[in-house]
Order: sequence, then C-alpha cells, then structure tokens
Amino acid sequence: MKSVKTRKVGSSTFLTVPKEIKVQHTDYNVFAGTNGAIVYLPKTKNPFTDAKFIETHRHALSDQDFLETELLDNEF
Repeated sequence: MKSVKTRKVGSSTFLTVPKEIKVQHTDYNVFAGTNGAIVYLPKTKNPFTDAKFIETHRHALSDQDFLETELLDNEF
C-alpha cells in the first residue's frame, strides 16, 4: 500500500496520486468516508436526469412486462 502526505497550496489541501495508480478519469466526486477516509469516485451521469437516456428508454417497459399481484388483507 502506498502512502501520500497532504500538501498546502494557498488555501487548498492536495493529495497526490502515486504513479503506480493509473488515473483513468478527469473528474471525480469526493466524499468524507468513515474513520477519516477520503473517497474519490469518477463522476458519472445520472441516468434519471440524462435526457438522452430517458428518451431512448421511454418505452422500454409496458404494463405487460409486470407480473399480476394481489394485495392480501393482512399486508397493509
């Protein structure tokens, strides 16, 4: 496991990426994890707000694609 140290540049704190880790994306979301972990995840499009995805999947399912179900009296 590689170790890195933070460094200050102006009012920002940077973490360098070791050369053994190949960076595959240019944009990342960053989160504070548990126990002080800092988590970087590649940014991805949200399919539920992506107009192109919505348009291409608008008619992907119909009522016939779902099973018939029955709600029993004691289930609610």
